[in-house]
Amino acid sequence: MNRREFLKGLAATSYIGLSSGSVLTPLNAFATSGSKASDDWLTTGSHFGAFKIKRKNGVIDQVIPFDLDQYPTDMMNGVKGLVYNPSRIRYPMVRLDFLLKGHKSDTKQRGDFRFVRVTWDKALTLFKESLDEIQTKYGPSGLHAGQTGWRATGQLHSSTSHMQRAVGMHGNFVKKIGDYSTGAGQTILPYILGSTEVYAQGTSWPLILEQSNTIILWSNDPYKNLQVGWNAETHESFAYLAQLKEKVSQGKIRVISIDPVETKTQKYLECEQLYVNPQTDVALMLGIAHEIVTKKWHDAEFIQGYSLGFEQFLPYLLGESDGLAKTPEWASQISGVSPDIIRDLAKVMTQGRTQIMMGWCIQRQQHGEQPYWMAAVLATMIGQIGLPGGGISYGHHYSSIGVPSSGAAAPGAFPRNLDEGQKPLFDSNDFKGASNTIPVARWVDAILEPGKTIDANGAKVTYPDIKMMVFSGNNPWSHHQDRNKMKLAFQKLECVVTIDMNWTATCRFSDIVLPACTTFERNDLDVYGSYANRGILAMHKMVEPLFDSLSDFEIFTRFAKLLGKENEYTRGMSEFDWLQKLYNDCKADNLGKFNMPDFEAFWKDGYVHFGEGQPWTRHADFRTDPEMNPLGTPSGLIEIFSRKIAQYNYDDCPGHPMWMEKTERSHGGPGSDKYPMWMQSCHPDKRLHSQMCESQQYRETYTVQGREPVYLNPIDAKQRGIKDGDLVRVFNDRGQLLAGAVVSDSFPRGIIRIHEGAWYGPVGKDGSKQGGNEIGALCSYGDPNTLTQDLGTSKLAQACSAYTCLVEFEKYQGKIPEVSAFSGPIETLI
Repeated sequence: MNRREFLKGLAATSYIGLSSGSVLTPLNAFATSGSKASDDWLTTGSHFGAFKIKRKNGVIDQVIPFDLDQYPTDMMNGVKGLVYNPSRIRYPMVRLDFLLKGHKSDTKQRGDFRFVRVTWDKALTLFKESLDEIQTKYGPSGLHAGQTGWRATGQLHSSTSHMQRAVGMHGNFVKKIGDYSTGAGQTILPYILGSTEVYAQGTSWPLILEQSNTIILWSNDPYKNLQVGWNAETHESFAYLAQLKEKVSQGKIRVISIDPVETKTQKYLECEQLYVNPQTDVALMLGIAHEIVTKKWHDAEFIQGYSLGFEQFLPYLLGESDGLAKTPEWASQISGVSPDIIRDLAKVMTQGRTQIMMGWCIQRQQHGEQPYWMAAVLATMIGQIGLPGGGISYGHHYSSIGVPSSGAAAPGAFPRNLDEGQKPLFDSNDFKGASNTIPVARWVDAILEPGKTIDANGAKVTYPDIKMMVFSGNNPWSHHQDRNKMKLAFQKLECVVTIDMNWTATCRFSDIVLPACTTFERNDLDVYGSYANRGILAMHKMVEPLFDSLSDFEIFTRFAKLLGKENEYTRGMSEFDWLQKLYNDCKADNLGKFNMPDFEAFWKDGYVHFGEGQPWTRHADFRTDPEMNPLGTPSGLIEIFSRKIAQYNYDDCPGHPMWMEKTERSHGGPGSDKYPMWMQSCHPDKRLHSQMCESQQYRETYTVQGREPVYLNPIDAKQRGIKDGDLVRVFNDRGQLLAGAVVSDSFPRGIIRIHEGAWYGPVGKDGSKQGGNEIGALCSYGDPNTLTQDLGTSKLAQACSAYTCLVEFEKYQGKIPEVSAFSGPIETLI
């Protein structure tokens, strides 16, 4: 996109006309500033990989992969669109009625998208005054600034750290625990294996390729998900997947993908795929375990020496405690997998070295703790935990887990908390009897039901009476469930502040919106390769911040100045002072092991290489000596039965893994008579959650009639008169959306897929332009969380259950609305 095309695109957007005279000034300044800078190749990093970028006349001209990236993702083609897109927030904006009436505004208007442009001083003053009012009237229990989303690449400009440090200097606030990605898994696994496991380094790929006879990909699609990472991704895992593909073709390793659909990984590896009815994996696992026990294929010695509680679990498995033996025949009736195949799986998994690799989607369902727990029990029965190429992992699809780590120390980050001795302006810890920390996915419940007490991970949590929310660099109107429920909750809030780069739906439903610049419009540094830790990458500023956007550092430095705490906030250091400090601290930590150059040389070269690491086996120390290297469980052993969980007396998470029916389940389960289709809303193939959905030209490479694709089985589609490329209305009692039909044999009957992260673009119920803030509005683009239910996984984790979701679909017959997800607000003059 050249500069003329960029300006033409801006002029075509919905809110440019009212301020077109002022738009060109910052753009001219931006181009002039950029043209003075070097137009040589510069380095930077992103979740999608590391890049070298060249400017021309101050505008990003070319983007190519970093020299070390041998497997760059197609998402590289969307990088320009992250900077140049019509969704950019151009100026500080305030919702019209909030600007007029403040905390007494008509909150039912929130989401009507009428905003007024204000100066930075005005916006930050309103932000501070709102915090003043909340702290004065309600105290810290009235404010939630807990942050619930991902990060922007870079160690300095962390949206979470800057927002929470600055707001914390004003006063205390409600925080969250856990995350949406692995909420159930990270809660249950410390009881079973002694750590969260989901974010732990796994057995190295070279050892798996060398030692494994069988790899079980259980609801796991690494070839799709390894395109992105927490830091700047190296994509080294793809070299190992290529080797695995070769071994599969040679018959040296058997790979079985257990998943209701044919995954991208299964197609790439050309490996086996085993269909299982959605949400019934625990029943299948129990059937496998029953066969292993009755055939005496389990490793009794390993179970005896390394685990606890098999004796308490066995009566349930054999049916002695409930009169229902979990035989392959029993499991087949629920899971849809034939008894013979279940028996074959039991044999295959116990004869030879077996590596089980669990995905994350499987635990984002009601009772999502159970499949992770039962999978750990299976791995314990097989007896290969701690052996190279055997055991179980919960993260080989994430951020290059399994790539041997360099072992170098990584750079630190801008501090999130106050420094020692610092006090907030409103120094109160009175949460009025409510909890100051709540499970991440229960904040909407807290707004709707203040004072309610729930069970959560062995504790009692009392919901605070939240009156104000602050979001920075995250998009809960993408990753949370049930949009109509969220609208009801947001109508109860007095003030919502969002700091972001683009007009996400979260901004749409906010009162004060502050424009942050992108990662390509400020200087930073980051680790290259999250778990590989291959080196440190300089993230050179590519272009000057567009419009009136500012870096997170600058936004909250200005905010801290309003509090009289600017020097406390920055510690008297500039952006480059901080970058040098973070780098030099890392250099000191690596002294003697990795000799790093001085900062100036690093910044000029753009990269410091730590080299490759040595292969490593997860849990090997524990297997070698469980007494000297115990797990972090209460017993130090693998806990098949958890006495601690059993003492909680939860009806939906007892002391050992069990099969429990869901409130909604397709293929003959509850609710399937009315809504027969299971909607799978897994991680997308063309973005990172909702990041990069704003990249217009790249988005247009996969959308259908400008909508998010909905993947349909050919027979299901034909029965409803739908063909490839049609517009489809997907609906249930919770909401409705439009999506574009992609008919594919990869998806079996009764299952549809809409990738999560699709931006919410509400319009009226009948497709009219107005009414997007109404209950029952139609999502014009295809956000699957319009349809998902906001239900905790269990009393243990209280995590999200997006996968427990039934829907129906039909060919859309009404007036086709314009997509409202990516346009700016209706700018109003007062």
